[in-house]
Amino acid sequence: MHKFLALVVTALVLAIPQAPQEASAPVSLTIYNQNFAVARTSVDLALKPGTNEVTTTEVTSQLEPDSVVLRDPTGKHIFSVVEQNYDAAIVSQEWLLQKYEGQTIDFQTNTYVDDKTHVQTPILVQGKILRASPPLVEVDGKMQFQLPGTPLFPATTNGLLLKPTLRWQIASEHAASFPAELSYVTGGFTWSATYNLVASSGTGGSATEPMDLVGWITMQNNCGVDFPAASIQLVAGNVAKIQNEAVAAIGGMGTGNGFTLKAVPAVTQQNFDDFHLYDLNRTTSLHNGETKQVEFLTVNAVPVTRRYEFEPNAGFNIYSGAGGAYMDRTYGLVGDPRVTVVNEFTNSTANHLGIPMPAGRLRLYRRDKSGAVQFAGEATISHTPRNEKIRFVTGDAFDITGKRIQTDFHSNHAGRVIDETFSIELKNQKEQPVIVHVIEHLYRAANWEITQKSADYAKRDSNTIEFPVQVKPESAATITYTVHYTW
Repeated sequence: MHKFLALVVTALVLAIPQAPQEASAPVSLTIYNQNFAVARTSVDLALKPGTNEVTTTEVTSQLEPDSVVLRDPTGKHIFSVVEQNYDAAIVSQEWLLQKYEGQTIDFQTNTYVDDKTHVQTPILVQGKILRASPPLVEVDGKMQFQLPGTPLFPATTNGLLLKPTLRWQIASEHAASFPAELSYVTGGFTWSATYNLVASSGTGGSATEPMDLVGWITMQNNCGVDFPAASIQLVAGNVAKIQNEAVAAIGGMGTGNGFTLKAVPAVTQQNFDDFHLYDLNRTTSLHNGETKQVEFLTVNAVPVTRRYEFEPNAGFNIYSGAGGAYMDRTYGLVGDPRVTVVNEFTNSTANHLGIPMPAGRLRLYRRDKSGAVQFAGEATISHTPRNEKIRFVTGDAFDITGKRIQTDFHSNHAGRVIDETFSIELKNQKEQPVIVHVIEHLYRAANWEITQKSADYAKRDSNTIEFPVQVKPESAATITYTVHYTW
């Protein structure tokens, strides 16, 4: 009886899904923000003259087999890979059911507990696996479309794979023992950057104020393998993911003159091809299914400017017809009435930055009157080189509103002329004065001229103008302008 229970327990252990395996050899990972990575590890080769069978499990379950590079980093030993086989079919219940199709195995349906001895005894039934997926099992001469219980497979099952496996046939003229470098591209990895800006106050207003900036790197491992100790590098940029370029990237990483981020010397950055490479400069664990965050940037007193923008006819484009114009007087009148809150700063050394900033999410926090930090909006930013401006919208102003009215419209199709007048009213219920930047798109025809205006404007491009309007506290301000179109 005890021998029977031992066999059942062994079978139950084998039936339990296997946990992700660990990569035991030291591993270097270069993670791209496009759901893949380059992994580098070592494989100890003990070659004899002739053909050698070599196997390693130091790989992931999402390895790209044709990206594998196996070489002697010293160049002293010459060998050739005659054949390579990769098997990611780690043992699973479905795999074992397929292997035992047409055979009869035990299924545990429940457990009997003796009231006196409290000994647990499995209750077993036998079933013949007619089909693995979807399951079809014969029990007591009847077929059923579900498993009658937990399947118990023999412990002597052949062909079990507990780890992804690479097998090579390697030809060598001479006997040699040395650590070979194994590099490959694998899916299942990604990383992103997150930035937190903290402002000192929450009163608002059109002004430039110093803010503290903290940058985080967030890495995710979904490759099916645990890495208890890995050296990690990160590539920022949009890399064309095709086989030749991905393999060519292997081996050249980790060299060059690094630029140290002054705030956190542990993380360094260097130019890599047309991209940027960040090095954590330490060994860390990255387990399967884990999300790990590392602080890579922290600076103080970054001057951030807040702008209020009123762009009621955003999205109305200039007329595209050859030599024509928009004659419909109602076109462009239904727009966005919101005043948006825009923040911007320059990624320069003068602003305590001046480093390549990877794309990611940027959150803004402000302190309220009690000093507590409150969330004040978020946005995404693109990869930003040094000395470029970062601009992000964090929401709509509650106490600042705008209204745009067409007060006059005259068109003469025969004379190819349109005259249009607008009145734009801005209201500010804040306790501070604000500057609202009114952005107008002149979309009726390619040729235009402002014939009347109540305030100065700046020309932003061939069909956009901008009026900076100062609005006093708890007051309103109105601007008007007339545009003359010809074609």
